Amino acid sequence: MESSHSAVRVSAIVPAYNEAERIGAVLWPLAHAPSVSEVIVVDDGSTDGTAQVARAFGVRVISLPQNCGKSVALDRGVQKARYETVLFLDADLVGLRPDHVERMIQTYMKGYDMVIGVFRGGRLNTDLAQTIAPYLSGQRVLSKSLWKKLRRAVHKLDFGVEIALTKLALKEGWSCAFVELDGVTHVMKEEKFGFSRGLVSRLRMYGDIFRSVFTRVTE
Repeated sequence: MESSHSAVRVSAIVPAYNEAERIGAVLWPLAHAPSVSEVIVVDDGSTDGTAQVARAFGVRVISLPQNCGKSVALDRGVQKARYETVLFLDADLVGLRPDHVERMIQTYMKGYDMVIGVFRGGRLNTDLAQTIAPYLSGQRVLSKSLWKKLRRAVHKLDFGVEIALTKLALKEGWSCAFVELDGVTHVMKEEKFGFSRGLVSRLRMYGDIFRSVFTRVTE
């Protein structure tokens, strides 16, 4: 594929809600990835010091006054991003390295409309989930212009934003590539919140994903 993204500058956007203990494992590799020109953490109404941890890494922090949900946090980051190319990364990744970030960006520079990073070799349950449904991954590279096509539905989606992006890509015929992120996984909700609260949060996430299947993503 002929490159149409030569010499891109990339804004990395990390939506975060109460991830003070984990976000450093994402910000460190971003700080050491040569192709990343800007890092924005969108603190989605956290109460645990997430913003302070992020500022200690010298990144831009946008603090939302209350918890608005992942899709809104991503949209706020896109609105504030200086560069046309954006990289989305979850704040609770484990095992992320600078070369993973570079691989996603370099693949995007080959001319794809969207690049999706999928877990491999992190741990069995997340590997299996992303083998079955790689389009649920939150690790993406795309342009602000393509993201803005989704804006009409942003406040309805929350955790269904990945499905909505995939639906839009299929509808409009975007060229997409998958990049394996070897050794990467994420912290499960049950580990963050305890079993009962984590299960409730997981069911809510699945509800958001289900609703996104039936949500119109463009006018």
